[in-house]
Amino acid sequence: MLIVMKFGGSSVADAARIQNVARRIKRSYDAGNKVAVILSAQGDTTDDLIEKAHEINPRPSKREMDMLLATGEQQSVALMCMALEGMKVPCISLNANQCRIYATSNYSNARIKDINCERIRNELDAGKVVVITGFQGINRKGDVVTLGRGGSDTSAVAVAAKLNADLCEIYTDVDGVYTADPRHVKTAKKLSEISFDEMLEFASLGAQVLHNRSVELAKKYGVKLVVRSSLSEAEGTIVKEEAKVESMLISGVAVDKNVARISIIGVEDKPGTAYKLFAALARKNISVDIILQSIGRNGSKDISFTVARSDLQEALSAIENIKDVIKFDKLDHKENVAKVSIVGAGMATNAGVASLFFEAVYNAGVNVNMISTSEIKISILVDEKDADFAANKIHDAFIHQSSSLH
Repeated sequence: MLIVMKFGGSSVADAARIQNVARRIKRSYDAGNKVAVILSAQGDTTDDLIEKAHEINPRPSKREMDMLLATGEQQSVALMCMALEGMKVPCISLNANQCRIYATSNYSNARIKDINCERIRNELDAGKVVVITGFQGINRKGDVVTLGRGGSDTSAVAVAAKLNADLCEIYTDVDGVYTADPRHVKTAKKLSEISFDEMLEFASLGAQVLHNRSVELAKKYGVKLVVRSSLSEAEGTIVKEEAKVESMLISGVAVDKNVARISIIGVEDKPGTAYKLFAALARKNISVDIILQSIGRNGSKDISFTVARSDLQEALSAIENIKDVIKFDKLDHKENVAKVSIVGAGMATNAGVASLFFEAVYNAGVNVNMISTSEIKISILVDEKDADFAANKIHDAFIHQSSSLH
């Protein structure tokens, strides 16, 4: 079998964990598999590098930040190969340039366009374990670009798709996909399997198990994906096209605290206003999530929406720059908010889901600021201080009391 194994930063955080991962890789290799490994930077390395950069320059260019941050993964792959060499496992470490992982030019948030796998295939055919830097690619200028937070997942799935791998294993510090974050919801249960569509919603809504682009790629190219723990031998969660319907209405609850709300008060109530607003944000590569527009009154309306908290200042600046174009009375924002969501394919065919969801929110005494829905999810915006409490109440309502709706 050809297996792609991806290990996150916590899995390779120190020498002991690197040795642990190396032993796992060795077992797979000794079993007769061809093995390609994708690694993230060790532990808090990326955060430490960001801190170092800001000590030098509070506003460094995105290009130079990518040059700096890419060194974290290079450190990981080199150290891993040293560990494997100590175990007599033939191996080679490769960075994005050596692998020819081609990406768009967007510094700090690039997307993989293509991978020339010739070097990787040649090394695998030579009997080596190939250890590859995640989180990065090279753009048309030959510059290194990073893929955004969680980008190593995307690297792994892209390599697996291009190599037509038999399996892509995503190793993390949890032993699979849970119905909620077990660090905050103690009654969370591990799922044996979950559909691509549900996992994509989970990833997009703040669940940090898999990067949403990695799920998109896996679904598009039919990559067999398993999420499992690097710290135990427990069976993981299989992510696939269609998952078995388990005895619950939803697959789980997600909380996203990287959220900010922007409100534009007194916008002109005429055609094209929303287009001009969101086009300005799109030009800055700012993604918008929940959107709420009031009914027009006295020639004006209000538009509220959410963005990633990390994009807030750039979004506010972009809106101020078009004030003469869309004309509004006031620009307001709020940072201490969070998004709480439920996800589940069963929602589309059960009328009781929304009622149970909002009953749980009511029983929690939590006020709802905004609401967004799709076929398989409901999201609400609440005060950040209420998010974990609301998630627990919602989780308990569905996972432990939903049998009454069947």
